[in-house]
Amino acid sequence: MTEPIINAQGVVKTYRSRDVEVNALRNVDFVVQRGEMVAVMGPSGSGKTTLLNCVSGLDAIDSGDIQINSQSLLGMTDNELSDYRARFMGFVFQSFNLLPVLSARENVELPLVLAGVGSSKARSVALEKLDQVGLADRADHTPAELSGGQAQRVAIARALANEPAIVWADEPTGNLDSENSNDIMNLLIRMNKELGQTFVIVTHGDEVGELADRIVGMRDGEIESERAGKNAGGTAAK
Repeated sequence: MTEPIINAQGVVKTYRSRDVEVNALRNVDFVVQRGEMVAVMGPSGSGKTTLLNCVSGLDAIDSGDIQINSQSLLGMTDNELSDYRARFMGFVFQSFNLLPVLSARENVELPLVLAGVGSSKARSVALEKLDQVGLADRADHTPAELSGGQAQRVAIARALANEPAIVWADEPTGNLDSENSNDIMNLLIRMNKELGQTFVIVTHGDEVGELADRIVGMRDGEIESERAGKNAGGTAAK
């Protein structure tokens, strides 16, 4: 078996507020192989979003180690972490997080421009990614002119703009109806198969989780179960 792309060991995360202490992650081990699509599931407060935030480097941890592509995140400065995420990671959120004053194309261009890509190249890549998610004809529309499903497709195109090795998705279908939810999941699965990128998806929906290669169940800050999803045996490196 090849070296895993995500290797988190003994991760502990505690939130403290005055006299209240919440053990959000309790000595969690979390390993993901290259090209794998993993769904992290569990009830509210189980620690699944905290796990995503910590393993992706968005939040600091109290103890343990997190290695992405065999490189530890613990020794990086905030600026180094930001640069690393910009180059190797993409993020999809439940609330889309699109800038309302920008068109779909400009929203997808944004991470490219921030990464120093020239305007002409950024425009070309943005149009290519919008075409991949079926929105080439909506490139000049603002978020207010898009449906929820279309807005999430733009968010996915933006997450894929830098061709990241890992895409993190936190409840990517949480604000969508069942039809759009199915469309978005089918799109993520297609991107995973075609591009070989690794996907980690936080979700509370069984129908979403079942479409992954592997389902990780969390409760009270711990991983309590792991099982194969319907797409087990897909693109993950063996």
